[in-house]
Amino acid sequence: MPLVAIGRTFFAIALLGLGVEHIVFHEFVTGRAPAWPDAVPGKLLWVNGSGVLVILAGVFIVIRRGGRQAMLGLGLMVFVWALLRHLPIVAGDALLAGSWTRAGKALAFVGGSLAVAGTLPPIPAAAGGWSRYANTTGPFVRFGGICLGCFLIVSGVQHFKFTTFVVTLIPEWFPGNHMWWAQFAGVALIAGGLGLLVTRTTRLAGLMVGLMLFSWVLIVHLPRTFTSVSDGIALFEALAFSGIALAMAGAPGHLARSTVAGGLSPRLN
Repeated sequence: MPLVAIGRTFFAIALLGLGVEHIVFHEFVTGRAPAWPDAVPGKLLWVNGSGVLVILAGVFIVIRRGGRQAMLGLGLMVFVWALLRHLPIVAGDALLAGSWTRAGKALAFVGGSLAVAGTLPPIPAAAGGWSRYANTTGPFVRFGGICLGCFLIVSGVQHFKFTTFVVTLIPEWFPGNHMWWAQFAGVALIAGGLGLLVTRTTRLAGLMVGLMLFSWVLIVHLPRTFTSVSDGIALFEALAFSGIALAMAGAPGHLARSTVAGGLSPRLN
């Protein structure tokens, strides 16, 4: 399926970039994990090692060998080191504050990793009984849509709460009223997120969200990397989320008919 292949390629490229940024910025970038505890040694070893693991995950998607195992491992790593550590911060922060954005990105990466895993070749049965669960297809893709959808809805609402900031992200050359565009983007994010949550509209919503986010990669994030170093992270995050959405847009119609590798559509293998 072309959309699945394109989506996985976008996600793989994003992981390669994010993995390098782990090493460059000396931070756990994928999922925007909270800062390393000051009292705990080994920060550089962890961020560099995890960066290499993220890079390898991207490589495994490209070569399509061990890709499913790599995606499950990536999802688990981001879940443990980023998402779970974000939750106490979100609970103690203001409603829809910046911590919600970082936690939402971690959630999207966890679900997205499983969704991409669901489109990759299955793990051989010889690996053990656990492979039956690891080779889940439809539920993985569905879970990824829910995670990404929830993040998009939160982001869309934030566009209205922090409209003044969102306007600063829109290039000066972009035509029309920038305040209107910021609010329109918020509506589009909410609509796309809701579409991903509803099974019947997942494919259409995935396509539209994937195209919208990729357009923002080109129009917003790529130009800003020349003026803002930190936006280089947002560039690969947007590309990753675009890839997740496109992979889901191509996958659900086939994966819905099977939950284990035995019934996986050959076109996705």
